Amino acid sequence: MSNSNTYDSKNHQGTGLAKRIIPCLDVKDGRTVKGVNFVDLRDAGDPVELAWQYSQQGADELVFLDITATHERRKTMVELVKAVARNVNIPFTIGGGINEIADADILLNSGADKISINSAAVRNPQLINDLAMAFGKQFVVVAVDTKAVGDKNLVHLNGGRIATEFETESWIKEAEDRGAGEILLTSMDHDGTKGGFDNRLLRKINDQISIPLIASGGAGNVQHFIDVFHQTNVDAALAASVFHYGEILIPALKEDLRTHNIEVRL
Repeated sequence: MSNSNTYDSKNHQGTGLAKRIIPCLDVKDGRTVKGVNFVDLRDAGDPVELAWQYSQQGADELVFLDITATHERRKTMVELVKAVARNVNIPFTIGGGINEIADADILLNSGADKISINSAAVRNPQLINDLAMAFGKQFVVVAVDTKAVGDKNLVHLNGGRIATEFETESWIKEAEDRGAGEILLTSMDHDGTKGGFDNRLLRKINDQISIPLIASGGAGNVQHFIDVFHQTNVDAALAASVFHYGEILIPALKEDLRTHNIEVRL
């Protein structure tokens, strides 16, 4: 496609590979919730029911984040993982409160396809190495919540509650070097605003790594998905509220992406 906004990456990513559409279900007290800039949460439904609906609609994968597990020092709900595994036939990732190999082992054995670590990885970077060694890189997703502070992008922990001094770009590169198989990057500045993904930052990060990058934070309409794939060449785009509240239907989204020469699985 000839398009001035189209971004031709030198990376191997995206070359002949279908782009993935991933609904994200933030779970609190057993319910799916969604907020704006990580606050003002409102109910979005039963996570298992939503997961089943998305699998029927043609979602490529699902991500479940127990958003208060780390903050409240709880473990992710194993029963949720088992229920999802019984009801969906697409890969899903689970995150929240995973601090050691034993936590990941339980979740993977309960039916999760991948595990996502965020705050625990920053506090103990060796955890990335240990998980990759124990299970394989393809099972380890490192989630990064980033926020612009002055002229820097800084990593935030505990559901965005705690700012760190880690610069996002260098932390993501370290995570890759330690064995992360995938990066899930959420822009806190864009999250829930429906103003579009942070394409400038995503493009910059995607140029620096060779593992898949999932864009998160800011999806509000179909054009935002088209833009993120054309302008950054990320491997996947993740969204929550636009899917949960029926503002974007996955089959229609994929058809629109195909008309813009973006390869997707139907």
